[in-house]
Amino acid sequence: MPKITFLPDGVETQVAPGTSVLDAGLAAGVRIGNACGGVCACSTCHVWVREGLASLSEQDDRELDILDKAFDVKPESRLSCQAEVGAVDVVVEVTPESRETYYDEHPGERDESAEKAASGGQR
Repeated sequence: MPKITFLPDGVETQVAPGTSVLDAGLAAGVRIGNACGGVCACSTCHVWVREGLASLSEQDDRELDILDKAFDVKPESRLSCQAEVGAVDVVVEVTPESRETYYDEHPGERDESAEKAASGGQR
C-alpha cells in the first residue's frame, strides 16, 4: 500500500490506492481545510505535491477551475479532495491557506496550537 506523508507536520499514513489525499489526511488527523466537505466546490484543501505527482489521478476541468480560486497555485498544486493516490508513495505539503481554513473551522485547536508554540512545544 502506498504511503502519504503530510508536511509540515510529517504525519505519515498508508492508504489503499484510489483513496483521496483529503480522506487520508482527515483519517490521520492532519490539519487540512475542507470547507465544502470534499466535493470540489472550494479550494480550501489545496496542497502542493512534493513527491509522487505523476502517480496521482488526472486533474479534470472542474478541479482546474476551482484551483484558479486558490492562493499561490503552482504546477504541483492539487485539490486534495480530487487527488487519488496511485501505487507510489506521495509527499504533500498542506498550504498555509488550507491550514488557516482548518483553524477557522476548529478555533479550539488554533488556541491549543498557539499555547503549545508559546510553551516551546512542551505541554
